[in-house]
Amino acid sequence: MSKGNDSRNCEEQEKAESPREDIKDGAGLNGTGAVLVRIGGHIIYCLTVIGQIEGHQILPSDSKTTKYEHVIPQIVAAQQSERVEGVLLLINTAGGDVEAGLAIAELISGLEKPTVSLVLGGGHSIGIPLAVSADYSFIAKTASMTVHPVRTTGVTIGVPQTFEYFRRMQQRINGFVADNSDISADRYNALAMNTGQLVLDVGTVLDGEEAVEQGLINAVGTYCDAARKLCELIEKGKKGKRKKQ
Repeated sequence: MSKGNDSRNCEEQEKAESPREDIKDGAGLNGTGAVLVRIGGHIIYCLTVIGQIEGHQILPSDSKTTKYEHVIPQIVAAQQSERVEGVLLLINTAGGDVEAGLAIAELISGLEKPTVSLVLGGGHSIGIPLAVSADYSFIAKTASMTVHPVRTTGVTIGVPQTFEYFRRMQQRINGFVADNSDISADRYNALAMNTGQLVLDVGTVLDGEEAVEQGLINAVGTYCDAARKLCELIEKGKKGKRKKQ
């Protein structure tokens, strides 16, 4: 499809009612960065994950964060809403709390409604499981993803036990990414443990096209590409339901 058509598709998108009117989680656009929109005749819940993913510990007030206790109810509400037909996940995150990120990713991957993700700017660290949790994933050409192992800062007490805990957590991440993308767990782990790229750390930085080549992300694309793909998945889902009936 031509770029001109992409532009028209975006221009034709109409803002629908506020999420407050349909999704009964008490959270609107101003507080969460989420919005309910009409795209191609379909009602889409657009959810953003930006900054650091905040878990059990509150981050400084001057940090841009996504709070998991806000996001999880929104995802549940989107699934339960009769009007919402699909979820579009927009990601620009530096990472954050591993368990909170995995919790959100598991919830998204388990949705019965079609989901599409788009990485803008960066989808680093635990942002990678979030990106691959959708049914189909996009990444902007100029965006990047940093693959690195689970880590912490400061003095660690009980080194053997902590090392084993981190090892098992890394296995959980490797397994989730492998189960939800086209990269193997071994290959993902190899990228995370790479010592030849980052000066002060281990890991690998992938740009948009490299993330697709490695099998992490399905395609390089724009917002319009992601919106159009989500509409396709919704239509396929509807056709499938009619056939089953």
